[in-house]
Amino acid sequence: MQHFGSAFPAEARSFLASFAASHAREELLRHLERIRALRVLFVGEAIIDEYQYCETMGKSGKEPVLAARFVSAEQFAGGVLAVANQAAALCDHVGLLTVLGAEDSHEKFIRARLDPKIAASFLYASGARTILKRRLVEIYPFQKLFEIYVMDPGALETVSEQLCRRLEELLPGYDAVVVTDYGHGMFTPEAIDLLCREGRFLAVNTQINAANLGFNTISKYRRADCICLSEKELRLEARNTRKDLRLIMAETAQKLACQWMIITRGREGCLCYHAVEGFVSIPAFTLRIVDRIGAGDALLAVSALAVARGVPMDVVGFLGNVVGAQAVETVGNRGVVSRAALVERMDAMLNRDFWTAAP
Repeated sequence: MQHFGSAFPAEARSFLASFAASHAREELLRHLERIRALRVLFVGEAIIDEYQYCETMGKSGKEPVLAARFVSAEQFAGGVLAVANQAAALCDHVGLLTVLGAEDSHEKFIRARLDPKIAASFLYASGARTILKRRLVEIYPFQKLFEIYVMDPGALETVSEQLCRRLEELLPGYDAVVVTDYGHGMFTPEAIDLLCREGRFLAVNTQINAANLGFNTISKYRRADCICLSEKELRLEARNTRKDLRLIMAETAQKLACQWMIITRGREGCLCYHAVEGFVSIPAFTLRIVDRIGAGDALLAVSALAVARGVPMDVVGFLGNVVGAQAVETVGNRGVVSRAALVERMDAMLNRDFWTAAP
């Protein structure tokens, strides 16, 4: 067995000692087995993530710009596609509802990269392109230089009526619905109201990015059973950078009648909340970082499934952080964390030798 104990800070080692003492492997496997039978629908914007790898050559001879030599390119199924794929690695019944552009849909690419068990429903925005986010990446060291959005602002809003009709058809057939709202226009007030009224169990993630900064906060939703956000996203909602995070979480949970909340904190792990259990802080288990893109989506997929099954919050945070730590070890959404890989890492982290022995 590889030993990574010295790579973990004291906080992580202390947490693992306590967690391993209170949760047996068989209990965690039972939770994963219960997740497998969940029927869950993922609703959100489809995004194509494109990495264009290059080697920088230096300043242009005639203008003050950086010049780079193109090496290769790679595309990934991102956005809600990545979240649904990760869920399908652990769950047998996964549905997907998203909007593609009618003009440049990338549908063949998307279908080829979706897990075959996912029941996908596509709507099409007339005159629009499927959202593509292109990143220029220095191939060594792996460093992003620039990002370009290929999208048509306002286009996704045009299918709101179709989206609501399709939601009315699909929602009764699922135990839970997970919303990944990237703030690109798919979720109109009408669609949000329908989700809040009809979602049997509603988990919501509203993300901030360059296209929506300040305009895509969780208060768009008047109700959510579970919220999964980054600390920055929650503080943007509260318009407060210094207030105690637990107070902000409690106030937001009360405002949205929310029973469960997972707030990711980067190198500090995540802080979880349950209306009855209270707060539990889970440290990060990161051993190696290649690319942070996709890590939050992977954590969302696993955490939302676990919460929907009533898994204790310390186990929710543990599973989410284990998957998140594995997700940052690969480039973008090149792959998902399989159930076997999750169990293997989980087993290692429950083994005292893993986090106490020197490498």
